[in-house]
Amino acid sequence: MNLSFIWQIGNSSGNELKGVKEVPLWDIIQESNAGIGWLINLFLVLMFAYVIFVFVERYFALRKASKEDSDFLSQVKQLLTKGDIENAKKKCVSSDSPSARMLEKGISRIGKPMESIAASIENTGKLEVLRLEQRLSFLATAAGAAPMLGFLGTVIGMMVVFIDLQNTATLELKVIAPGIMTAMVTTVAGLIVGIIAFMGYNYLVGRIGKVVYQMENAALEFMDLLNQPGK
Repeated sequence: MNLSFIWQIGNSSGNELKGVKEVPLWDIIQESNAGIGWLINLFLVLMFAYVIFVFVERYFALRKASKEDSDFLSQVKQLLTKGDIENAKKKCVSSDSPSARMLEKGISRIGKPMESIAASIENTGKLEVLRLEQRLSFLATAAGAAPMLGFLGTVIGMMVVFIDLQNTATLELKVIAPGIMTAMVTTVAGLIVGIIAFMGYNYLVGRIGKVVYQMENAALEFMDLLNQPGK
């Protein structure tokens, strides 16, 4: 079999690749800022920065909220069993966790009807959950809005391409490149921001679920203690 033809193709392909110009990433981003592309890129950069801020801030807040002494609940129950309500409240205040603040509110209602105690614990629990969910709605919004902004940039970029083609007499790559760069870069940026926001939101929701479970467990054990005979 004669392989000279294949060898020639290989050599010509290698020569063509040597002439390919490598474009830095920063130049591609700058070229995508043509027209209104800079505005979409600016929105996506700001959205990305705030997504990172919200995730990091909520991560450490939830990490702090989930940290609780393994024997915290048992110590509170022992103090309440002894009738030492004041020290039980102080124990809750020193813990500074959602479960502790919820129990502290319930302990302060001891002596009142059980319905009042249960209602105060439930209301405090709702407030604590709202506090844990601060700014999470932005992550959910960014997860859907960022890809849509990227798609808007794609449409605008293609419109720029057609307008440039209509206004030019010759078809040259440098004429349509800015519009294509705007379409591609905004699409990629929107997807990156949306994916990160989506994954961050679901991760934080899972962490909140663990904290809520701890709160529910503490509330149930506290109410069971109060409902014991002689209490």
